[in-house]
Amino acid sequence: MTYPGRFITFEGIDGSGKSTQTKLLAARLQDEGYDIILTREPGGSEGAEEIRDLVLQGATDRWSAETEILLFTAARRDHIERTILPALIQGKIVICDRFADSTRMYQGISRGDLRTLVDQLHRLMIPYDPNITILIDMDPEIGLKRAKARATAEERFEDFGLDLQQRMRSGFLELAREFETRIAVVDGNRDIVELAETIYQRVKLALS
Repeated sequence: MTYPGRFITFEGIDGSGKSTQTKLLAARLQDEGYDIILTREPGGSEGAEEIRDLVLQGATDRWSAETEILLFTAARRDHIERTILPALIQGKIVICDRFADSTRMYQGISRGDLRTLVDQLHRLMIPYDPNITILIDMDPEIGLKRAKARATAEERFEDFGLDLQQRMRSGFLELAREFETRIAVVDGNRDIVELAETIYQRVKLALS
């Protein structure tokens, strides 16, 4: 399905700078007159934010990977219905910090080969894919240090350790090769301002 708006997602390992860069991009596009919705996953709607608290807090073994896939898909469906699609129908630009690619990685490969299950649920329940995805590639060790330095309650996946972050990075890069027309890889091991400019140029090209 196509809508008058545009859907931009950001992906990457923990601590790669996604949240910072989504805000910088949203502010710059707003200054240019675009109508922007800035959102996140899991979350972005009332019901999805409640699920966020369930999946990002607590012990690493709180949920099985299969249960997490169902929870993330439920949150995404609510997010799509209540936030993303209404904005796209109105012609707005939606910028989202994480989307289905994160589930393909974190739940699809973190504790077994469950990518097929993730994709099946996505096709069944999620009626829209991003127009462009910005993948911020980051050294896993640096990213994990950044993420842990935030010292928030939402560190369940960071607590899986460096090995998971390394596998996630490899998985994201493989995903970028699989969806090369949608996913743009940018080097996150750079100055924030320089990185923001690179992202802006990639996005403007996609919007033209």
